[in-house]
Amino acid sequence: MMSNSFVKTYASEEAKRFFVLGDRIERQVRIRGTWLNIFDVTVPPGSRTPRHAHASPEVFRILQGRLTIWRLTDNGPEEIEAGAGDIVSIPPFMVHGYANRGSVPAVFSSVVDRDMAEFIEAEGATEPPKASPSAETIARMTAAANAYGITILAA
Repeated sequence: MMSNSFVKTYASEEAKRFFVLGDRIERQVRIRGTWLNIFDVTVPPGSRTPRHAHASPEVFRILQGRLTIWRLTDNGPEEIEAGAGDIVSIPPFMVHGYANRGSVPAVFSSVVDRDMAEFIEAEGATEPPKASPSAETIARMTAAANAYGITILAA
């Protein structure tokens, strides 16, 4: 008898790809009817995500490169230098963001909730950006994020 816990993942060529503020985001798992979604995120050198917060927890597992993760804890700001194999959790409503300060792309898997997945899939571009995001693009993404329960605090 086959286990019902097996989840088929997408082969690279079949994974749905989105681009959000310069990052390439590939959906690996989306279990409909649950909050579980797994995306692989490629962060180019020099790229970052703005500080933001949302109701759901989030888990990052670094696959390649290094990522600087900033989060605001009860004890104040915390900066984590994470490398391949490291796992970083973000509790619900915690302000956080990340940056790739290195010279090579950083890749991580992210476990996110349904609202975050819907935001990525609805608002992400299907083609990579040709330039850094403009102020207009950032303002549009900030407004869109709010509709999905994501508050962007600093772009």
